[in-house]
Amino acid sequence: MNKSLIALLSGAALLVMQGCAQGDGTVNDKSRTPCGDKPNCVSSIDPREEYAVAPFVLVSDEVSMPRLVDAVLTLPGARVGTQEPGYARIEFVSSIMRFVDDVELRIDGENLIVRSESRVGYSDFGVNRKRVEALRTLLQEKGFIQ
Repeated sequence: MNKSLIALLSGAALLVMQGCAQGDGTVNDKSRTPCGDKPNCVSSIDPREEYAVAPFVLVSDEVSMPRLVDAVLTLPGARVGTQEPGYARIEFVSSIMRFVDDVELRIDGENLIVRSESRVGYSDFGVNRKRVEALRTLLQEKGFIQ
């Protein structure tokens, strides 16, 4: 195989692994939907044990999305994907392979809905669950959740 073809195929493989969400670059809001059937997602509203994480209960209705986002952005690899009143999607990019995971936050009354999912791949080897639990610890330390 010639070097040009190898370079082209390598570049295409990296784009696929990084996982553009849709052809137009947008990512759908999945915060209110349960995870799919692949073990690369966890959610505070998914009733299935293998995908469920404990609820995030806000300490007061004065906790705002901008304050939550500011806290989340202190975690490694975090960058803002989308931020709206009451909703945010934070992208987490892995340091080596540059995989992107989406952490969605939605304020729903006294609860913070949290959903974390890998864009590509079948299994995440528990990365999303670990990230969500690190997020829980951080938000508890900041006094945002119980």
